[in-house]
Amino acid sequence: MAETGMTGRWSRRAMIGWGALGLLATAWPWRAGAQQKIAPNLVQYQQKPKGTQECDQCLHFVAPDQCKVVSGTINPKGWCALFAAKPK
Repeated sequence: MAETGMTGRWSRRAMIGWGALGLLATAWPWRAGAQQKIAPNLVQYQQKPKGTQECDQCLHFVAPDQCKVVSGTINPKGWCALFAAKPK
């Protein structure tokens, strides 16, 4: 697209092409869509902990009652198969 003439200047066609590309790049909504959360039943979510593993100790838990990956209201003392312990 970087067409130049004999004099080393940009051609009119190249200028229009790069201008349109620049306009498209700034006007296009380049944003990541929100990640879809998973239904609790698909990750074996339960209202009680599994041993010492409970939602409020999980990396995905968002206080007071949400999860980054599982949809709906989450019991802080619950558990699901996506449990990942918070780093200590």
